[in-house]
Amino acid sequence: MASPRPHGRFLAGEAGELVGVSGTTIGQWARRGYIRASRSTGDPHVYSLEDVAEAWVVHALLERGVGHAQVRHTIAALGPEAPWPLLRAPLATTENNGATRVVLCEPDGAYALSGRGWQRLAVQPELRALRAPALTALAPSPPRTAGPPAGRRPATARTS
Repeated sequence: MASPRPHGRFLAGEAGELVGVSGTTIGQWARRGYIRASRSTGDPHVYSLEDVAEAWVVHALLERGVGHAQVRHTIAALGPEAPWPLLRAPLATTENNGATRVVLCEPDGAYALSGRGWQRLAVQPELRALRAPALTALAPSPPRTAGPPAGRRPATARTS
């Protein structure tokens, strides 16, 4: 099966603005392996829309109290060789004795990440789903012009 094709082109500052972090943070996450610059290998890094959505998931996990080590462990457990592992996985978080844990939500149950990999939870805890925004919601809107959208004619008033 062919690898999915990335969409869009964003510099780190633009990607950070969409996610709610600085461009420097986006660059650090790319160097640490949390996200990748699927549009370029050299400097400056150019990120796709999918990379930006992946960065949104990283940001959401960190905001919920998931530690950097657990983010790295989650990416490794999901298969870092697959493009956008965090974006493709049905993830949630749960609180356990004051610590936030990443949970993988599968049709047959919820799985928490432990030192031995994904372990099915015997009791379903309260989960906070982690849903990345639709990719189109991350993309900047094109400037609006006066008049009807392209390809549509304005409605004409009918007189009797």
